[in-house]
Amino acid sequence: MKHDTSLRIATHEIALDAPSYFIADIAANHDGDLERAKDLIWKSKEAGADCAKFQHFLADRIVSKVGFEGEKGQVSHQAAWKKSVVEVYDQYHTRRDWTPELLETCRKADIHFMTTPYDIEAVDMFRDIVPAFKIGSGDITYHEEIEHIAKTGKPVLLATGAATMEETEAAVELILKHNRQICLMQCNTNYTGSLENFKYVNLRVLQTFAARWPGMVLGFSDHTPGHSAVLGAVTLGARVIEKHFTDDNSREGPDHSFALNPVTWRAMVDATRELEAALGDGVKRIEENEMETIVIQRRALRLKDSLAAGTGLSEDHLEALRPCPEGAVSPNALPKVLGKRLSTSKKAGEELLWTDLA
Repeated sequence: MKHDTSLRIATHEIALDAPSYFIADIAANHDGDLERAKDLIWKSKEAGADCAKFQHFLADRIVSKVGFEGEKGQVSHQAAWKKSVVEVYDQYHTRRDWTPELLETCRKADIHFMTTPYDIEAVDMFRDIVPAFKIGSGDITYHEEIEHIAKTGKPVLLATGAATMEETEAAVELILKHNRQICLMQCNTNYTGSLENFKYVNLRVLQTFAARWPGMVLGFSDHTPGHSAVLGAVTLGARVIEKHFTDDNSREGPDHSFALNPVTWRAMVDATRELEAALGDGVKRIEENEMETIVIQRRALRLKDSLAAGTGLSEDHLEALRPCPEGAVSPNALPKVLGKRLSTSKKAGEELLWTDLA
């Protein structure tokens, strides 16, 4: 099963030699308010995002009330929620009747609209609307939905948080049966925002993915503070970056605390663009902006004393000193000039030129 080495998401070509594509996951940070959702679209665009992504789920289609009842049902980051899991999912879900206004806002803001669908009906609702689909980490074993998304023919962004390599391979193979357009995303699904989480992000998994599926488009869905992990991911080949986005980290809600805000998001984008420029193409050469420093930092063979034309050169006549103008003899060429005769007279301190040798 083959995969494409580049993806087209609306107006953007995504490949290893293209700029990173930034997805602002607004998710639940609209707090159940359409106007907030629209405002976050504009703010994410202004902060440098290429895509505003939402999550479409219905509480009774994604979580079991019975399954989350009792003290053992609400753990990890959910333990701090003041309401039950079902109540939170119901409060913070993206209303499907908002879609026309969200689409129009994205059009006006010139930013792509995307969603993570969490039920088959949502996939069918958005298949002709979105330029690509994101599959959340929690659904990596939900093969019915994965296959349904793959069959839409839209690029598939597959997150792999809290998954084994075997589970990842199974999901990738299922997608590739129907769709060559895949972005495989490393992810760690701990939403506490703790600094300790950096040691679990395991960015080198991106190298494992690249070895297993050479040329596959890679991505990184991140929940750690700041953007250090993002820069590492881009260095290791990720070209799709997803982070949660909010306008206020102090707001109450499931995703605000660990999201980036307009200031920190812009800092991430700017730092990534600097990194992309710095990564280069891997060809070792003298760069255009180094041409003058070659002259002032390299040494040339220079005469210790003034010598007349016809003098045979020995090591006692020469020393290696900066600068090294174009045409001067480098110190590493000393064996080639010993015993050669000067074709012209030279003053003490002058560089030895190849044209000075008879």
